[in-house]
Amino acid sequence: MEIKTIPLVKGDGVGPEVTASMVAIIDAAVEKAYGEQRRIVWKEVLAGGKAFETCGTYLPDETLEAFKEYHIGIKGPLMTPVGGGIRSLNVALRQGLDLYVCQRPVRWYKGVESPVKHPEKVDMVIFRENTEDIYAGIEWEAGTPEAEKFYAFLRDEMGVTKVRFPRTSAFGVKPVSKEGTERLVRAACQYAVDHNRPSVTLVHKGNIMKFTEGGFKKWGYELAQREFGDYISSGRLVIKDCICDAFLQNALLKPEEYSVIATLNLNGDYISDQLAAQVGGIGIAPGANINYSTGDAIFEATHGTAPDIAGKNIVNPCSNVLSGVMMLEHIGWNEAAALVEKALEESFSQGYATVDLARLMENGKPLGTVEFTENIVRRIYESK
Repeated sequence: MEIKTIPLVKGDGVGPEVTASMVAIIDAAVEKAYGEQRRIVWKEVLAGGKAFETCGTYLPDETLEAFKEYHIGIKGPLMTPVGGGIRSLNVALRQGLDLYVCQRPVRWYKGVESPVKHPEKVDMVIFRENTEDIYAGIEWEAGTPEAEKFYAFLRDEMGVTKVRFPRTSAFGVKPVSKEGTERLVRAACQYAVDHNRPSVTLVHKGNIMKFTEGGFKKWGYELAQREFGDYISSGRLVIKDCICDAFLQNALLKPEEYSVIATLNLNGDYISDQLAAQVGGIGIAPGANINYSTGDAIFEATHGTAPDIAGKNIVNPCSNVLSGVMMLEHIGWNEAAALVEKALEESFSQGYATVDLARLMENGKPLGTVEFTENIVRRIYESK
């Protein structure tokens, strides 16, 4: 038997509920697809509120070590710590393990209601740079000695005169490197080639930020031509770019023109959420954080902890479940992944969904989280 050990963070708020659903559904799919040949062993590790209560820290070293040891993991949503120290546990995990790609596939599932006329035209995979840009967290609060010192450096050493209100200005630094750009664009291009996708679009704001986002565009084109030139010259792969504000409009007006998106950290945040809304909401939006050099990957629910509905058996677990599907595909267990997607689409087509989705469906039949999970598990086992 092939056994895969996968570290698991249950998460905060609704995290334990969506994690329990994911585990039940993924286990069912693996058993149905492979019988006794393959199995997942879930290894719980701590992060977030439970970690703080147990260990006195929001992100224990043991958790990072487990992800490093097994090169894979999955997690529910995590709280944002109050006070100093870690700004975001998600960002800390991405930077601590150098998971430089945030990969977000976005597609429509038949039966899910959408605010747009043709959600079926949305079929994109976003490659969001994960370690640079403003998420590097380099900033200084207005009125602090550090902000004053930074402004003095800009004024006296760099000749900057365009800070309109220096005494009340906060400052941030936006690092964008050639190396960080190249590895992100390389991963996006390789994904497009491997998955027979026709194009990679570099989304940026290089018309204004000429050396950071403009550098991303320049370095991205150069990398693509240098390493994927044969695919480009043969027409197998198209590399193009789009200003980010124009892309957000185009994603609504002509989404069929885009396939793989490579973009910077902040742009990727906006883009991922808008595209998720176009296919029914972030509740069915999966995500992964990947280092394509080391093979390390953490899969995650893309929504928040939603403490107001925690424990009420109403949360939609599909973001975490579909992240589990991405995880199965990452390890090559594609047959099990396909079983989950088939069961979900079948359920949605018949109107069976959690209340957030069912209330918008013409024939919606709302189910609690537990009941929805049981419904999907049953469909997997009955699949032919």
